[in-house]
Order: sequence, then C-alpha cells, then structure tokens
Amino acid sequence: MSIKQANWIKPPQNWGEVVPVFQKTFTAQKTVKNAILNITAMGVYEAELNGVRVGDFVMAPGWTEYNTRVQYQTYDITAMLQKDNTLQVHVGTGWARGRLTWFSMRNVYATESSLIAELVITYDDDSCETIVTDTSWQCARGPVWLSELYDGETFDSRKQSPRWKNALASELSKDILIPQEGEIVREMEYVYAKEVITTPKGETVIDFGQNITGYAIITASGEAGEEVRISHAEILDSDGNFYTENYRSAKAACRYILNGEGPQEVKPKLCFQGFRYIRLDAYPGEIRKENFKAAVVYSNMKRTGNIDCSDPLINKLFQNILWSQKDNFLDIPTDCPQRDERLGWTGDAQVFVRAASYNFDIQKFFKKWLKDLAIAQFEDGSVPPVIPNPMDAMGDDGVGGTAWSDASVICPWQIYLTYNDKEVLSDQFESMKGWIEFMRREGDCEELWNATNMQFGDWLGMDAPYGSYTGSTDELLIASAYYAYSTSLFIKAGKVLGKDMSEYEALYTRIVKAYQDKYIKNGKLVCDTQTAHVITLYFGLADDNKAICDRLVELIHESGDHLTTGFVGTPYLLHALSQNGHTDLAYTLLLQRSFPSWLFSVVQGATTMWEHWDGIREDGSVWSKDMNSYNHYAYGAVADWMYGVMLGINTVEEAPGFEQVIIAPVPDARLSYANGSIDTKFGTIKSGWTIHSGSAHYSFDIPCGVKATIIVGGDTHEVDGGHYEYVVAL
Repeated sequence: MSIKQANWIKPPQNWGEVVPVFQKTFTAQKTVKNAILNITAMGVYEAELNGVRVGDFVMAPGWTEYNTRVQYQTYDITAMLQKDNTLQVHVGTGWARGRLTWFSMRNVYATESSLIAELVITYDDDSCETIVTDTSWQCARGPVWLSELYDGETFDSRKQSPRWKNALASELSKDILIPQEGEIVREMEYVYAKEVITTPKGETVIDFGQNITGYAIITASGEAGEEVRISHAEILDSDGNFYTENYRSAKAACRYILNGEGPQEVKPKLCFQGFRYIRLDAYPGEIRKENFKAAVVYSNMKRTGNIDCSDPLINKLFQNILWSQKDNFLDIPTDCPQRDERLGWTGDAQVFVRAASYNFDIQKFFKKWLKDLAIAQFEDGSVPPVIPNPMDAMGDDGVGGTAWSDASVICPWQIYLTYNDKEVLSDQFESMKGWIEFMRREGDCEELWNATNMQFGDWLGMDAPYGSYTGSTDELLIASAYYAYSTSLFIKAGKVLGKDMSEYEALYTRIVKAYQDKYIKNGKLVCDTQTAHVITLYFGLADDNKAICDRLVELIHESGDHLTTGFVGTPYLLHALSQNGHTDLAYTLLLQRSFPSWLFSVVQGATTMWEHWDGIREDGSVWSKDMNSYNHYAYGAVADWMYGVMLGINTVEEAPGFEQVIIAPVPDARLSYANGSIDTKFGTIKSGWTIHSGSAHYSFDIPCGVKATIIVGGDTHEVDGGHYEYVVAL
C-alpha cells in the first residue's frame, strides 16, 4: 500500500492563527502483528497516538520545494496500539503557510494546513486493515493558539472541549508526495541553564551559556490560567540588558498557559528559535535554575571530524564552527536560525560545504537539498539565491548571483569528493550544466560573465565602502572568476560520468584567457583587493602566481597582518597563501586575535560563528541592527584549511571518498601540537604533530583499505593502512 491511497484533508473552516487538530478514533479488531503509519502535512505536524507522541521528528516533514516535493514519514507504531485508539495530528503553519522572509510573506505554498496519512495494521492472522485520511476524520481548533517560525508559539495546556467537525477534502495533488529523503530533525542534545541574571533594567534572564537552535524546556507550577512567557535573544547589550534588535521583525516569543495540575514541563510543538538567552516576561513561583533547559534541534547527522591543538582559542573557534553548523543544519543549510530569514542561502552553503562534510556526515542531508536546488532552478538555468525558494512566490525570477548560484556546481562536486558518490553528480549534472550555460549566454561574450545581473559581490567584505554591505572587489571580476572555476569543476564531473567534455574544456581555456586579458595587466590585477588576488590564485587564473601572491602578501601586511575579505574571499584566503609558499602568513592570520580575525569573536566570548567580523565591537556596541547574526557558519569555512593544511588530510580526486589520501601537514612553531581526525567509510584517519627539542614529531593512523601518500620534511612515503610515526628536524 502507498500513502497515495489516502486523501489530503483540511480544516472545515478558517480558524485564523489557531492550529487545527485532526483526529481519528478506531479499534484494533484482533491481535496486532505490526502497524505502520505513513504521514505528512502541508505545514509542520506533530502526531499523537493515545496521547503519546509518534516518533521524534521535530518540524516534520521538513522543508522542500513543496509545490513539487513533500516528504512523507513512516513510523512503526505497533507497540503504541491499544484496543481502542485515538490518533491526533496538530498541523501548524511551518514553512508552507507561516511568515517567511523579511517581506513577511504568508501562505507561500498553500492557504490551508492540510494532512494526509495512511495507517496499515497487520493482524496475527495476516489480514490487514487500512485507515486513511478522508472526510470521516474530525477536525477542531487545537490548544496551540499561534505557531509561527519567526514569532513563536502560544499554547493553552488547560483541558479542552473541542467542537469537532468533519474535515474537508483538500485539492492538493498527491503527485508531490515522496518518501523521506533527508535526515530527520530531532532533539539532538540538551544544554542547561548556566546562570539566572538580573539585568540593569531589572529583567530576569536565563543564560544557557551557548547560542543554540531549538527551544527552551521549562518546568513551572501555577494555578490554571497562569502563564509562562519568554522572549529569546542571542546577546546582551553593552550594558548587560536583553538585546533583540538583530532579530528584526521576528518576535521570537513563547507563551504557555498552565493547567493548574502541579509541576508541568512546557515547550513548543511546532516552531524553533535561535538563542542563548531567554527573558522571563512572566513566570509564576520561585525562579530556580534547575527548572530551565534547552533542546538543541538539528538534523540527525553523525559527527565525523575533530581538531585539537595547543591554542585554546583555536580549539574554541573550532567548537564554535561545529555549533554553527549544527544550529544551521536544521533540514536545510540555513544562513541563521534567529531573525526573520532562516533561509537556505546558496552562497553560505557552497563556501562551507567542504568543512561541513569533514565535520559531519552530510551526504544524505545535502543530496536532498540539492534535488530541491535543481527543481527550483529556472528554465534559463539561473539558480535562486535561496533553496527552497519562497521568493518565487513574489515573482522574483532573477539569478542568485555569482558565488551563490555556483552552489549548483561546487556542492555536488564536494559531496562526490568526500563520499565517492557518483549518483549526486548524475542527479545534478543537468542542473550544473544549466548554470554554466546561463553564464555562457549572459553578457556580451561567452568567455566573460559581465552582465549586470544581481550580484552580492564580496559580501560583508571589510573593504566595503561606507554604508555598503558589498566589499570593494569588482563584482564582475568575481563573476568571471567563478564562471571559470565552476566550469572547471563541471568538466571534472562530466569526466567522472564518462561524458565528452571537450566543448567545455575549450570554453574553459577561452574563459581563462579572457579573464587574464581583462583583469591582469602587466602581471598585476586591475582590482587591487585581497579578495581579487585570493580567488585569482585559488581558481588558477594567473600565468604568474608569484607576482599575484606577492601582491596579496603586501596587501595583508599593509592591513597590519589582517584580512579584509568577505564571504567570497575569506574561505580561500589561507589556501591561496599556503598553496603559494606562505603558510606562515596563513597561520599569522588564523592566530590573529585583534579585529578583524577569526579569533576576535572568540576573545569577545562568542559561542558560535558571527556573520560580521565585528558583530560586537571591543566597546560592546553592535555593528548593525539589521544584518548581524551571531550564528552564521560561512566564515567557519576556515576549518577545511585546518583539516587540509594544519593536519594535512586531503582527498584525492582520482580515488575520492578517502580511498586514497594525501597527508601533508604543515606545523607552525607558534603551536606546540595539533591533532585531528576524520571518520570515513574505511575507518578513522588520524593526523597529528608535536613540536619539541627542535623537531616535529608526526603520528598518523591510516585505516585498512586506504592508500596514503604521507609528505613530511620534504620526503614522500607511500603507505597502506597502519600506524606511522616520523621525526623531522625543523
């Protein structure tokens, strides 16, 4: 049987902000062998059988391009069945109907919260009974009065007396239904209240000590009708008061009406927030720290990578990177989890995908998201800047811009390299090709992408003109550089799939020549920014790398050994230096503690990555009210340099998925040791080094079945699985 035997149903009337509850009562006629529930919703749902929650998927069914794809989930509920049963399902607005983006769009995918479900009961005599959603199901106003992604939830826990009415048939198509593809989202871990604070304004604030995505779980006692009301924030302001201006229009507030039946635990059913602090706007009784904990909610990804070194600030930076990945990998790779945005920005995803794939197993997570990217891609090959793309509902059919839309090529290629997954290349090949062909057609010649489409440039670059979010690097230089880079990766992908890529090889040669003719004069870049030099080097676009790198080094020194790069230049900055003989300067930038640097936010007390280098300044003031997330993983891309250069662990394109590895760590005397590992399908690869007595002591573990090229002290060692140690004089 398939869920498509069931029918979409919807509430009998519009109850405004109140979340509807659908219900079906039934009797198990015989002894049950097994019972399987297939279910999904247009909205987000939580199902209960006989008052007990079904499964642990938070924010089910996740976010896809709902007009084309809605995942359904399958639950084994055999152990939950009784003789007489009541199945209830709350269906909130979620991404399908709730407020989306800073434009406050509503009902982007549907105007009603709809449900479809099928329960198949197999009895001991092998007979079957099937219960499907239809107009015999009942529906009523539920206890959730409001549930919005950005604004929070209001829940009345007092006993209800619903006025049940028969559900109506929904016109939604069943053709959009697909089995679960991505990782499920769960309460993955918990953090506990660290401190109860009274602010200078007299506010009572709970500090969880960690910026997270999820929700607070609060224990409270009170009379029936008394309330717990909370607001969420990432930071306190310079005076120590609760600060929410960077949430923009997101209210991020929850309200719980108590039932008066003694201590009860309250939490949201159908929304999540990004926060470190909660303010108690109402709380009956004594405020005790042990009554507050928080569920950390993200996709069920296996942790695979680890980095540890002698510098505690670098270790904290790495932990902050991990936290921002977890907090922003809630079904899709979002930019931030707190403000009126929380969108799958493609630019953030592509710069971080390599680091992400080493930190956690994201193969399944990204393959699901990339399928939505291909579906959201426009007929002309252009790619929206966010996936899924609610902007399409506004008639925004524009291209997402260079470095953002290039996620269509860069992400599949990296998933292939990390996991040896040819399927992702096959699935995404036409999407990749569509983006290359779009750039090829745009502008006045096919060798340069010099059209004036929307471009984000070097977003949030430190060299941005006053009042601008875009760095000073020529946007069309960035566009043509990425055009070349994505074309080179597309060629590689095609060859893996056994395709004739000679046409694109010739195109790539012409793109590089055109780039050099336009942007490199007398061996110098016409755009004299760090980012222009970084991407020219990293993308292999110069004939004379030395001259370009020498100028990059000069620019860094002119900035006091600080970076000035934004979202485009930063991910490749340290790589560009290391690949051209300046790993010492790369370490200088990594270890830099003053603004702007990776460690500046760590020194300022950050527990996650910041969107802007000085999200909080040294004097405690904030950089911006409207573009200032404190949980933004993009700059965490530096972790892939830490894996690939500091630890030296690198994949081999000819044998991806870590079947072969090149391990070439580059120590720095400013660290006394560095250790790390990556779990692969073959086992755990470990790399580490210690400096003492004028020598570097290396230690490596290679899993069985893996061939490794180990390069230390200028010597190359070809080895199979095993443990290896080397000592090299410095």
